[in-house]
Amino acid sequence: MNALLDRIPALLAWTRRYPGLIALFGFCSGLASFLLVDRQAHLAKVLGVVLLVSWLWLMLENLLRERIARRFGFELPLPLLRYATQMIHQESLFFVLPFFLITTTWNSGQLLFSGLLAAAALVSITDPLYYRWLAPRRWLLLVFHSLALFAVMLTALPIIFHLSTPQSYGIALTLATLLALPSLPGLIGGAGWRRTLALALLPLALAGGGWMARVWVPPATLWLADVAISDRFDGQLRTPGEPLTTVTLAQLQDDGLYAYTAINAPRGLNERIYHLWQHNGREVDRIALDIHGGRKEGYRAWTHKLNFPHDPQGRWQVRVVTEAGQMIGVLRFDVVDAAAK
Repeated sequence: MNALLDRIPALLAWTRRYPGLIALFGFCSGLASFLLVDRQAHLAKVLGVVLLVSWLWLMLENLLRERIARRFGFELPLPLLRYATQMIHQESLFFVLPFFLITTTWNSGQLLFSGLLAAAALVSITDPLYYRWLAPRRWLLLVFHSLALFAVMLTALPIIFHLSTPQSYGIALTLATLLALPSLPGLIGGAGWRRTLALALLPLALAGGGWMARVWVPPATLWLADVAISDRFDGQLRTPGEPLTTVTLAQLQDDGLYAYTAINAPRGLNERIYHLWQHNGREVDRIALDIHGGRKEGYRAWTHKLNFPHDPQGRWQVRVVTEAGQMIGVLRFDVVDAAAK
């Protein structure tokens, strides 16, 4: 132990002399998490714990540096601590980003959240932005840290504890809101009772707004592995017939339609999802399905719709959503008259 402590001053001197190498290592580490995400799912648990511990460090940084200086006789340089925090952000954001890129429905509001995560990941590897714009503003750094923790919790909780999507979202939102509390004074200026009232109401607004915005957040660990709209289905093999994008009235009247979805989910996860059948933007049916995770090709689930409106022609969608309203994906088809086809 003493030999290790004796090496720390030399290590600190080396980091001051070659700061760019540490930044390069952090970038390569984050990139490795992005490329190896399928083989490092267990890393989610480690990242969640590291983010919580590093948040405590950010809050007590000055006190802890003084204690270490008195106890061991050397002072940890701020640049080294900032590099360590940057590496944690890089590792976390590049770890979760592939999950969200896979699960995002890009022609929906989910684009906003996944775009925000991608922008945060870009900031974490761009030193001029990270050190000149983000790091000097402590309140903004804490908000950034809370965003990273929120994304990691959304990914980690279903994988590790097999929590459902609504449970994971509620826990992640609660943790992110609590961790963002110390940053709120930096957002609100002024003084007096108005500032006190704003500081008391803002956490409630953040939590409420975060819950209402859940439909814009992709379910990080659920995605469609295979989909099809078909007028035929093999119940023994659990496979649909020929996929259709255009359906005639005669096909509807024959035996209705099947909406087939194979949903990739973590092993051990039990989740209730819904097929929302919509006609020209109006919901006409909501069918519940219970899925179970662990199958590499995705858990095969389907709904069979026989009852259609009097005039079913037009644009149809089958939106696949979680119990919390987060969209997993969407299937589209058109119903036309046989002559029009």
